[in-house]
Amino acid sequence: MAPKLMKMIRVEAPLLREIMAEFLGTFILVLFGDASVAQSKLSNEANGDFFSINWGWAIGVMMGVLVAGGVSGAHLNPAVTLAMACAGRLAIIKVFFYMLAQYLGAFAAAASVLGVYSDAIQYASNGTLTMNDEANDPGLAGIFATYPAPWLSVAGGLGDQILGTMLLLLCICAITDKKNTQIPSALVPMYVGFTILGIGVCFGANCGYALNPARDLSPRLISLIAGWEQSFSWDNYNWFWVPIVGPHIGAILGVFIYIAFVEAHWPEDGDELVPVGVPRASFNKDRGEKIQNMDMESF
Repeated sequence: MAPKLMKMIRVEAPLLREIMAEFLGTFILVLFGDASVAQSKLSNEANGDFFSINWGWAIGVMMGVLVAGGVSGAHLNPAVTLAMACAGRLAIIKVFFYMLAQYLGAFAAAASVLGVYSDAIQYASNGTLTMNDEANDPGLAGIFATYPAPWLSVAGGLGDQILGTMLLLLCICAITDKKNTQIPSALVPMYVGFTILGIGVCFGANCGYALNPARDLSPRLISLIAGWEQSFSWDNYNWFWVPIVGPHIGAILGVFIYIAFVEAHWPEDGDELVPVGVPRASFNKDRGEKIQNMDMESF
């Protein structure tokens, strides 16, 4: 029965398979992440805190990449998709479809979190979904989207998002570069997840390290639909666009910085590479033989 059913529902079109994978991977990413924030906020940090939220997002990324990686490459992020297209690693015609799948996946995930925690939200808010812009308190709307800390300016927030996403893409390029440390494909989700964890631990204080327009915009729309009326008008409409624009700029910078500093300088195909993790040996490319031993200080 199962093989017959699988044959009936099998999708043959490669692009459609990739769209489905991006939708599901992004759904998983945002579901884990938003739910980790919800559990912390709705329990007054009795069942979660800043570090559990970071782990929630990191595991969400790990699982999302694990689900979609073999099909679409697991971008799960419009900024990643745009950067890969700019670098010639994704066909331009696919950009719109990948982004649409990512935004819809994030929307479905945020709606799921809202549904699962609706009773807790009503209980914690006494049925009134309030946001206090003057006191810089987004309230429970912070479950779904990022908001700036009291000290953060718009320029500071934009810089934060550019730098954080640049770091993310730079690390992703290194993790997936087969001419670098040659990380096995099975370990890529873990390394990308730990990159998210590191960015959250180091750069989460300013505005929650969105790094992903789909992760922020779609859940923000859910919060507006649910009744948090200042979701987009926060800070006189000066904030909502920052986690959208900043990551796109940062992602493109991250990819091209990695290319300029590392990837462009690998030997051509056929040339011999110095083995990873063996800094004591230097190789003569012309004769293909070891010519000199070097200590760590001279490498």
